[in-house]
Amino acid sequence: MKCKKVTSLFLIAAMTVSMLTGCGGGDGTETAGTAENSGGGVDSSAGAGDSASASGDITQFSYFITMPGKEKNDDNEIMQMIAEKTGVKVKETWLTGQTAAEATGTLIAGGEYPDFIDSDDMSLLMDAGALLPLDDYLDQYPEFRDTWFTAEEWEKFRQPDGHIYWINPFGNTYGESKATTHNDEAFWIQVRVLEWGGYPDIQTLDEYFDLLEAYMAANPTMEDGTENIAYTILCEDWRYFCLENAGQFLGGYPNDGSVIVNKETMKIEDYNTSDDTIAYFRKLNEEYQKGFVDPESFTQTYDEYIAKLSTGRVLGMVDQWWDFAYTVNDVFKQQGLDSKGCNYVPLGLTTEKGMENRWHTYDDTVNQASGIAISVDCKDPDKAFKFMVDICMDQEIHDLRFWGVEGEDYLVDDDGLYYRTDEMRMQWADTAYQAAHKCDYSYFPQWGGTHNDGKNAMKPEEQPSEFMDDMAEPLVKCFEAYGVTTYPGMIGSVVEQNAPWFPMYSFSNNFTTETPGGTAWALMGECKHEWLPKVVMAPDFEQGWQEYMTAYNACKPEDFISEMQEILDTFK
Repeated sequence: MKCKKVTSLFLIAAMTVSMLTGCGGGDGTETAGTAENSGGGVDSSAGAGDSASASGDITQFSYFITMPGKEKNDDNEIMQMIAEKTGVKVKETWLTGQTAAEATGTLIAGGEYPDFIDSDDMSLLMDAGALLPLDDYLDQYPEFRDTWFTAEEWEKFRQPDGHIYWINPFGNTYGESKATTHNDEAFWIQVRVLEWGGYPDIQTLDEYFDLLEAYMAANPTMEDGTENIAYTILCEDWRYFCLENAGQFLGGYPNDGSVIVNKETMKIEDYNTSDDTIAYFRKLNEEYQKGFVDPESFTQTYDEYIAKLSTGRVLGMVDQWWDFAYTVNDVFKQQGLDSKGCNYVPLGLTTEKGMENRWHTYDDTVNQASGIAISVDCKDPDKAFKFMVDICMDQEIHDLRFWGVEGEDYLVDDDGLYYRTDEMRMQWADTAYQAAHKCDYSYFPQWGGTHNDGKNAMKPEEQPSEFMDDMAEPLVKCFEAYGVTTYPGMIGSVVEQNAPWFPMYSFSNNFTTETPGGTAWALMGECKHEWLPKVVMAPDFEQGWQEYMTAYNACKPEDFISEMQEILDTFK
């Protein structure tokens, strides 16, 4: 595994920044009060923001993220503690009522931007002149620059004009990896289904649906009489990856996203037309005709999908952990559904038994297609960038973001290891408590891996003891039955280092219609959005697939494949 191993991670570069009167709308400056430290473990006068606290000036920045998220109260307790240390408070605004593309287009049309932006359409924002180059700021903070990415990785973010405009905040490991979750895509299944089936060895898609069908026949409803749903699919907007890309994984390939890279030939292949993809959609069509695929799959919104999962009625689906688990698992805990076996575990399915799978990526993944950027409307970009550095490079602040307040959100045992009580875990999962107290600034740079003390994990979910203690009994029994201690263990993927081009989607996500390949890529996406639901619902699969292929081939996918091949060739 490739991990970031450094000795000076939490040495913050000394730099004097001018305290201007805020960014975005309004003056953005408020007077700092005295934070209540109910746990006694966080000293609000220490850390990265000594001078900021002493000055009494706190600048409020705005941040728009084109993802759904949870709003924090303006008087959020940990937000205020971080503000006193850094001199910065951030008002995050999340996507509501629009697609990511629509929201980004609205920003560009209006010509006014928040201080920070994270969008799936960063190239459009860059082309509109909305983003500040970050090169000079990176040079001012060499500890952050040289730790966050390697020089080669930073080059992936450099745009055609020679500048870097955004930073991907996710996926970086400090020290030794302590990953316990599978943050990637998988076929998920509830542990109550596996327990009922006697914890069978499920390797293929056919075996997966055989078990779901059998469980539904024996258990059509939950204890309260509500009907179970065997399998649902999320198709809204860009999240239709939950429908369209499983074929590459079922064929044993990693998540290059938009294409398959054949390492033996070093050729780009189109997974949309592969035998594994055809077999996958034929199976979905079969299960739909039998009534085991949720008929609302192709019309439900993301919010409706999450609400449906949160009832505990859905037995299985394809998704990425980050897309559902952080919300759904909290609901399960609050409602006691975790104790009824409603938690999901991932399975590394393939088309045929005995095939290798690569659903789990053990290495750090550098996705250069999107990330956090500072807009041209930010009145104090120096302070904005310094804040990004402070909250990920200062261990005390990082602890506040992800562990909370010592004595209130976690305790420390005699060996220096962090842990939570059952009451603390339940409180941390409560939505009202999260809004009033928790402030993880989830789309700012953050670390996984090992704490600076060499003992603890950067995040509670990666702390081995905490991870196990937080599990409901049915989940514990499931792990024990399969002889694993982590979610990746449930998958059993090949452990290998990422190829230098991985993931290829970080290149295709920046394609525009200015090239034939970019035009084809856009048309292919529109075609799949329209036709794949029709394929799944088609009374005659073979006819439905042929009609889809006629529409698909009209998009000239060969133009897209050719341009992706040109990119791959640069790594030879």
